[in-house]
Amino acid sequence: MTPKKVITPPDPKKLAKVLIRASHAAGKVLMKHYRKKLTLTEKPGAGLVSNADIAAEKVALKILRQARPDFGILTEESPAEISPGAGRFILDPLDGTTNFIHGFPMFCVSVAAEWDGQIVAGVIFHPTMAETYVATLGGGAFVNGKRMRVSRTATLRDSLLTTGFTYRKDEWLREEMEAFERLSAIARAVRRPGSAALDLAYVARGSFDAFWERRLSPWDVAAGSLLVQEAGGKVTDFQGKPFRVEAPAVLATNAELHDSLLRTVAPESCPI
Repeated sequence: MTPKKVITPPDPKKLAKVLIRASHAAGKVLMKHYRKKLTLTEKPGAGLVSNADIAAEKVALKILRQARPDFGILTEESPAEISPGAGRFILDPLDGTTNFIHGFPMFCVSVAAEWDGQIVAGVIFHPTMAETYVATLGGGAFVNGKRMRVSRTATLRDSLLTTGFTYRKDEWLREEMEAFERLSAIARAVRRPGSAALDLAYVARGSFDAFWERRLSPWDVAAGSLLVQEAGGKVTDFQGKPFRVEAPAVLATNAELHDSLLRTVAPESCPI
């Protein structure tokens, strides 16, 4: 009998270096297009896409493919590339497209590396602020080389929260507005910047105490979910179950507020 081939998992820190190169290359393309005339199309139920998204994705994919041709790829603007191996890159070349189109500087590049179903490295690059957020599984979370930790806020009354609303307004707007109203009545404030990846990065660095949103895609949350967890936070779905990138909803908190938010954000879903 032929012995089974043993596949050694990749080093998350080496993967992170690849993700940084890809995100910076994509960010450079975005800044060339920022506040310039763009070619726009609309994806039904998924918002706008611009020529900047496509161009940024192209340069990032070239770097990712060259570094690990054995990895599959899941990205927002192109068909998925399936690999027989255990590795996959998950890329959003421009998270916050509507912000980008309107000249609002809350947008970013988000890219993660997954191995055997687990996110092992994630990078979010915020080009207008020249900030690079990096996390590796078991290695911590950093922004521009400085370690990040989630906030220590212990009560919703003292919290600064952030959320987003799905483009599928006909299905979820009422539930989302009800949750927004409930939290606005309790928390110090609730923000809605318009980039899920950056919302997660800001939870990881302790600026926001928590983030929740429905109907996101894997490329919106793959990198950011690892950032939050490696910064000491907690990430689940709305039922409190361990988070998966394919989950229909995400709740990311400083851990202190998690149970309180589960009961408040989606009481109809929460078993607590």
